[in-house]
Amino acid sequence: MGQKRPHHWLESRLKILFIAFSLVFGRTVWAQIRYSISEEQKNGAVVGNIAKDLGIDHRTLKDRGCRIVSTSGESLFSVNQNDGMLYVNGKIDREVVCKRINPCLINLKIALEDPLEIHYVTVDIIDVNDHAPRFPEQEKRLEISETVLPGARFQLQAARDPDSGSNSVQIYKLSNTDYFRIEIIDRDEDGKIPVLILQKPLDREVTKSIRLQLTALDGGRPPKSGTMDITIDVLDINDNAPVFTKDTYSVVLNENTQVGTTILRVNATDSDEGQNGEVVYALGHNVNDKLFDVNPTTGEIIVTGFLDFEIKDKYQIDIQASDKGIVPLSTDKSITIKIADVNDNAPQIEVTSFSKSVPEDSKPGTTVALISVSDLDSELNGRVSCSIPEDVPFKLMSSSQDNTYSLVTTSALDRETISHYEVMLVAKDAGQPPLSSVKTITVQVSDVNDNSPEFSSSPYAFYVMENNVPGQSLFSVSASDKDGSESGVVNYQIWRDIGVENKYTSFININSENGEIYGLKCFDFETVKTFQFHVLATDSGSPSLSSNVTVNVFILDQNDNVPVILYPVSANGSAEGVEEIPRNVNAGHLVTKVRAYDADIGYNGWLLFSLQEVSDHSLFGLDRYTGQIRTLRSFTETDEAQHKLVILVKDNGNVSLSATATVIAKVVEPKEAFAASDVTNAVKDEEENNVTFYLIITLGSVSVLFIISIIVLIVMQCSKSSDYSSKYLQDVNYDGTLCHSIQYRSGDKRYMLVGPRMSVGSTLAPGSNRNTLVIPDRRRRDSEEVRKQTKLSFVYGHGYLIFYIYFLFFVIFL
Repeated sequence: MGQKRPHHWLESRLKILFIAFSLVFGRTVWAQIRYSISEEQKNGAVVGNIAKDLGIDHRTLKDRGCRIVSTSGESLFSVNQNDGMLYVNGKIDREVVCKRINPCLINLKIALEDPLEIHYVTVDIIDVNDHAPRFPEQEKRLEISETVLPGARFQLQAARDPDSGSNSVQIYKLSNTDYFRIEIIDRDEDGKIPVLILQKPLDREVTKSIRLQLTALDGGRPPKSGTMDITIDVLDINDNAPVFTKDTYSVVLNENTQVGTTILRVNATDSDEGQNGEVVYALGHNVNDKLFDVNPTTGEIIVTGFLDFEIKDKYQIDIQASDKGIVPLSTDKSITIKIADVNDNAPQIEVTSFSKSVPEDSKPGTTVALISVSDLDSELNGRVSCSIPEDVPFKLMSSSQDNTYSLVTTSALDRETISHYEVMLVAKDAGQPPLSSVKTITVQVSDVNDNSPEFSSSPYAFYVMENNVPGQSLFSVSASDKDGSESGVVNYQIWRDIGVENKYTSFININSENGEIYGLKCFDFETVKTFQFHVLATDSGSPSLSSNVTVNVFILDQNDNVPVILYPVSANGSAEGVEEIPRNVNAGHLVTKVRAYDADIGYNGWLLFSLQEVSDHSLFGLDRYTGQIRTLRSFTETDEAQHKLVILVKDNGNVSLSATATVIAKVVEPKEAFAASDVTNAVKDEEENNVTFYLIITLGSVSVLFIISIIVLIVMQCSKSSDYSSKYLQDVNYDGTLCHSIQYRSGDKRYMLVGPRMSVGSTLAPGSNRNTLVIPDRRRRDSEEVRKQTKLSFVYGHGYLIFYIYFLFFVIFL
């Protein structure tokens, strides 16, 4: 229909044009011819004779320019100008030219000139059955639930045939099946539509899917056909309950079956599919014992608790199999589980009475604990023996009652060596195989105060810097006590012996808890260099034990003493002096010597001298170590008559201390120097006379005392009793060379004088009234000489000693 409108519109326009030409030229030029031709004609096939049918001489066609007028490009037909025949120009396919238009008409316009004529030619393309029906899909899959009732309709897509009329699709045929039939709906232009109608109820458990073939036939002779495969999947509904594969289930288990052991597997099937056919397992609601469980997927029954034949020997459990449908269906099955008895009960150990701590001074045989053992098994499986290791100072003693023991000590205990014991009790039954139990008890050894405190060092030696701050900690001592608890708490104190006077113990104090020792005064190295005291450590036991330690304290020197100027010193005590120097002295003349000392020792007392101030550096020089001031050159007329020298004396401490001395050097003429020298010599002579007088008196006193001492010693030696020798010679029958010695004490010192050797074979006569050696006649004379020499040696020895002592006093005095 859509193709006709352009032709009729163009035809109307041409008619109007022809009428206009007719009015102009005064005649009509219009004609219309209709031809019919089958499709699929070959190129050049004759349609009709245009010249003959229009009544035109074919010989004039060429001269008049006969042609087909086409506005849409190349025409499907052509006119032969020589004979006036209308030919097919190419192959004509009706389904391409007209598609679904029926009838299929092609309008042609034939134009002639001289005069101008337009003729309309209509060609009817007649359809031939050259196409077979074809479905849009070669395969069709339908899903139909098994709950669909018979009579349900399922519309299918129609087959398409480009041919028209009777050559199009006319009928549908369905392959042989009891479940469906086909019905056709005719919808004119849309063609005939097949409808699938259910005739019989579906059962997925019987038939899961149905395969059909639908055939479409056209009206051609012979007819052509097209097919479509139809697959119908029957959808499942949950209409079947699970079914167990066995009617009865039973199993026998040993009572020692481990937790987690799979003992049985049940299996149930469900004819449904998908979730409706998936089976899950669960324990029945009547199972109260939590000893078993079932795997919900595999149906494996697992032991989840401890099975004990003595408690229960048989179990009946229900297993429920359910599908996963929206409304699940389930089936129950009872399972019988029998328990077989084995030796599965280990002995039990019970400590009925237990002393957690035992004093370390407990005697052997002391009872520590009462122990009883038992076994729930019977007969041989219930007979139990108990033992402990041999490396502990305990043993088990059987009592009058069966399976009862006493744990007692076998030896002395020492908490300081081992503070506790882990006693392992082993109980073993007589079953096959035997079972045993182990229980460990901890026996604490309680402390007894049997250890004195022990100092970490003995004796202690500490070095304390002098000038310490009073009240500040100097050092600490530490003592430990192996005893525990309160017995091991140590208290410290300074041991102040009443019988021995030690003034330094009053200068220190000690913290009784931690042993810190504090100085109560400031120590001075120049006063005391070392002292000693004792610290007493006492524990807190009852009765308490104690120990003491000697503490030696050494005071270290600090540079705390300023050098003291000994010379020069003026009358008012200041370090100033005046020295006169003759003008004619040469270089190197000793002007004077500055003398100083420092109470400190070592580097702190090592003094160095330096010129801090001098009027002429080229004139005087100072020895930095001896303090001697000497001239560096001779005096000249231009030198000043008086020079001031300030000498700095400092020690070598880390922070050095210093003092200064002032020397006024006056340069005098030689005569003045000699006069001054005479006055000085007179004064010195007078002083020397006084000193000489004092020395004579001292020397005379010492000599007199020495003579008196010698006389007293001789008298004492002569008045000795005859048993003097026996006092010092212990071995009277000595045979050999004897070195004779005499020992005696003088105050707190001990002396020994050694005399000549005694002859071999000499003996001492204890009963003699004289201090002599009794020897044989042939050597009596020699023995007498030895005795005299011994006495002289004794006297000379004491004399030398006393003389040496007096000589020391004399030197110190000087």
